[in-house]
Amino acid sequence: MPTGTSAEPGPDLDTNPVLILGGGLIGLALAHELVRQGRAATVLSRRRSEAAGFVAAGMLAPHAEGLNGRLLELGQRSLERIPAWVARIEADSGLACGLRICGIVVPFASAAERDAYPTAAQGERLDRSGLEREITGIGPTWRAGLLFPQDGQIDNRRRLMRALERACVHQGVRFEEGCEVLGLVTEPQRQQTCEAPGEQLAAVRLRRADGQELTLPCREAVLCGGAWSSQLLPGLPVFPVKGQMLSLQGPIGALSRVVFGPGTYLVPREDGLLVVGATNEPEAGFGEGLTPAGQRQLQAGIDALLPTATGWPPMERWWGFRPCTPDQAPLLGKGPIGGLWLATGHHRNGVLLAAISAELVAGAILGQQSNNGLLEAFHWSRFA
Repeated sequence: MPTGTSAEPGPDLDTNPVLILGGGLIGLALAHELVRQGRAATVLSRRRSEAAGFVAAGMLAPHAEGLNGRLLELGQRSLERIPAWVARIEADSGLACGLRICGIVVPFASAAERDAYPTAAQGERLDRSGLEREITGIGPTWRAGLLFPQDGQIDNRRRLMRALERACVHQGVRFEEGCEVLGLVTEPQRQQTCEAPGEQLAAVRLRRADGQELTLPCREAVLCGGAWSSQLLPGLPVFPVKGQMLSLQGPIGALSRVVFGPGTYLVPREDGLLVVGATNEPEAGFGEGLTPAGQRQLQAGIDALLPTATGWPPMERWWGFRPCTPDQAPLLGKGPIGGLWLATGHHRNGVLLAAISAELVAGAILGQQSNNGLLEAFHWSRFA
């Protein structure tokens, strides 16, 4: 989709749009879900290319990541929904998203470490020979592993984001690209409730790409600003964690499984491209650019996990900012201002959780209540 393209709402959409504050993966997924259910949506985006959805590796790995508690449940429910979610995006866009339920292998130095992994019960135990069977050329230090055949990947960087953009346009989402949301305008709530007394969202202030500043009235908006969310809502416990990545071009079929090692993961695409990530740099803030130390860390991970890949030609190097919270779980549902919803703070699981986040938050906006308490579990007030 060309930057700045917009489409008029279809005839079945209402004329009171929900403003989506942020045009990354979560914002687009939510806008797409809303318009599919008949609610108009307008996406306000400063620069979509900076969104984490364009820089992540695209792993779908609630089990390989070793998640636990309600976050594991959220990830599992999203993983179950992803095939149908992707099918809707592909039908609306006419583009393939690159979904592959290829399985993920987590290697360990010992069987004891393997058996102590939080999600070991959901995986298939591998000894050294099993590791070699699943990952040809795996490094010699790994003696055991877990195979999670239910986990997988999606080509978010090259396919999913483009397909989702086009699907949104096809369904009638409006876009305001290149605009910066400067602030939220509130007013006293006209009808106080025990649940949400205080301020009600009345408008957003924004600066368009041509420099024009204006106040856009609205009664409902969703904050999907990723790592930048707390800049718009100070006090929100979301902060950036920088990650550097690179890619190599390997032979097609050289690696069929994702390898999720400690500190480094290897994600093979169908065409042989190998995505390697990622550093974890909370101290970097929003500091841009690659660093020698970060790139050396990635290279060391390749050397340890798959020594044969050290000779594959490099293709790209990039960085991005994960939106992190203190417990590394997202903020979903009602925000601290009436009419403001939250869908942010997904840390390293934004691609995995996009489908369920869109379903739950859109459902809440539309008055649907069947979420089995998941929204409450990820409410912002757990940090209050």
